[in-house]
Amino acid sequence: MRNCADGQLLTTDQEAAIRQQIDADRKTQQIDEIIRQKVRSGLNGNVLIAQKGIVLYKQSFGLGHFEKSQRDTLVEDSKFQLASLSKTFTAVGTLKLIQAGKLKFEDTIQKYYPDFPYHGITIRDLLCHRSGLPNYQYAFDDSMKVNFYKKEKPYPTNATIMHWFATVQPTPKAYNIPGRSFSYSNTNYMVLASIIEKATGLSYESFINKNIFEPLGMHQTFVATTKNDSINHHRTAGYQWNRRIPKDYYDDVVGDKGIYSTTGDLFRWYRALNGDCLLPRKMLAEAFIPRSFERKGAKNYGYGFRMMLNDMNQPEYIYHSGWWKGYNTMFWFSPKDEYVIIILGNRYNTTVYRVKELIDILHGGTNSSSSDADSEVEI
Repeated sequence: MRNCADGQLLTTDQEAAIRQQIDADRKTQQIDEIIRQKVRSGLNGNVLIAQKGIVLYKQSFGLGHFEKSQRDTLVEDSKFQLASLSKTFTAVGTLKLIQAGKLKFEDTIQKYYPDFPYHGITIRDLLCHRSGLPNYQYAFDDSMKVNFYKKEKPYPTNATIMHWFATVQPTPKAYNIPGRSFSYSNTNYMVLASIIEKATGLSYESFINKNIFEPLGMHQTFVATTKNDSINHHRTAGYQWNRRIPKDYYDDVVGDKGIYSTTGDLFRWYRALNGDCLLPRKMLAEAFIPRSFERKGAKNYGYGFRMMLNDMNQPEYIYHSGWWKGYNTMFWFSPKDEYVIIILGNRYNTTVYRVKELIDILHGGTNSSSSDADSEVEI
């Protein structure tokens, strides 16, 4: 049975015509040269680049595990921790609940967590990082970790962090007045995932799986908290150089990070975001409206998506990157020129974020608006 994302796949004749139209063979050769430069600079990961529905480039480079006892080569179905790229799923999941009338943009956190200490923060503020909330990873004294630790349950979950906020109240007030300015914080999306759980009665994992992964046929995509052993098939580990990074204390806190996926499934995600698969176009378009104008510049943030703007303050590019414990990720697409760049790495390497040369190739070598594409890519 074909799902919505598959419904956009091209026929053989359509693909042949488009390949000629976009000069696919030349672009593939040029892309290969750029990616192999990245590999020589340390890229260890998987790459998929497509335009107008045509996969121009799909390759794997390196290892999923570097230890001799586990040493394995990356394959097409290798699963990578998406890090902050996971926020795109949390945002769309939230918008689906708003569309269904189960949440409202103006709902405050206290509607779902009455004891949460910071007031006046709405779901809209959380979605576009205008809450002023401190980052939960740095908000609590180390004694919280010591007091929470139990041998049978050593890692906190979203519920734990929400409880900590309610009981400890780590700072007397948020960094900023809610809604006043943009301030990127992982706490926003941890809280959104927690609200999803309260509003639906489902775990974040179950909700996202039922409402996004399954309908789109993203069968290789999982939340880190899943107990399904299938996530371990081709699951990678994160590395700093060749040193494996062990499970992090906050690995089971999700919404801001925590989704594992493949380049193929993210291509499905891209097709869904550019079709009518998940939400009415009018609602999904809310995610791509710039909502941070405090500092002039091309970069901006919508609901779960970053963007670079053109001279008309419209999104020229939409993207999200990520970093978490050795993993680097980039998901970058152009609504106008209909291409997507997906790079997933599991050994820390900043070449993942450098996409300007790829953009120039996809624009036919004549584009000049990508001059800021490699500058200070945020995660």
